[in-house]
Amino acid sequence: MFDFLTILLENAYLSLFINSFLASTLLPLGSEGILAYFISQKLNIFVMVLIATTGNYLGSVVNYYIGLKRSKTILHKFIKFDNNEIKKSKEKFRKFGPAILFFSWIPIIGDPLTFVAGLLKYDFRKFTIYVLLGKAFRYILVVLITFNVLSL
Repeated sequence: MFDFLTILLENAYLSLFINSFLASTLLPLGSEGILAYFISQKLNIFVMVLIATTGNYLGSVVNYYIGLKRSKTILHKFIKFDNNEIKKSKEKFRKFGPAILFFSWIPIIGDPLTFVAGLLKYDFRKFTIYVLLGKAFRYILVVLITFNVLSL
């Protein structure tokens, strides 16, 4: 019989990477739940945070690239962007500068921020620093919350 949790655990790190990657693209997914589940299964927390952060960052790089290339990529034909969210993101960039990318981990607003960074051709080094810091913060926060909940 097909046992989803067994398959998930047998491929835990790969599952976490794929889920974290997809969650930071413009697909409506979350990665916090799978990380919390793996924490409860006593997997290596440092490795999980590193994998989730890397996957989530790389998904954001895809968003950046799509924004940078706009309609020059085939992905742009399949992914529809909410013009209101893009407009709001551009306003945030103008108001706060590249540091706003730290908040790319926040659901709903984070993905458009990384896309808009590409549209605006933001310096990729600054993009990388702020996005990596934000993504790592996100997963460290998930670890701390999970430990707090599990200790109840």
